[in-house]
Amino acid sequence: MLSTGEAIVKQSTPLQTLDNKTIELNHMDKTTVVYFFAPWCQICHMSISNLQAIYEKNDHINVVAVALDYVDKKEVFKFSNQHQLTFPIVLGNEQIKRQFKVKGYPSYYVIDTENTIIAKSMGYSSEIGLLLRTL
Repeated sequence: MLSTGEAIVKQSTPLQTLDNKTIELNHMDKTTVVYFFAPWCQICHMSISNLQAIYEKNDHINVVAVALDYVDKKEVFKFSNQHQLTFPIVLGNEQIKRQFKVKGYPSYYVIDTENTIIAKSMGYSSEIGLLLRTL
């Protein structure tokens, strides 16, 4: 994983979301949780509701999930629909996986408005654990 205190480098091209918008994983207007997952990951299935709760209850926090290691877009849609996710879901790629040094799932970074990593983790995180890392 990238180091806490490290600045996020702008990716060369914006990423596509499931709803066909584009997004960049840097220079957000709020503290942002960037959550990397794979649709086949059982721990991701168990923890994604905690991320949804953070998104719903905290207007001062952005949430973006990045799908990696999926076979096709349908697999990501199924995951999103199964968990009734309402935050942006990005279709990631190998370049983003390498840039963020994702080695396992779920992995996430908390990025401040200055584009600096203020927290990071890999594996299951509770709702309160996610929230505390954004402070």
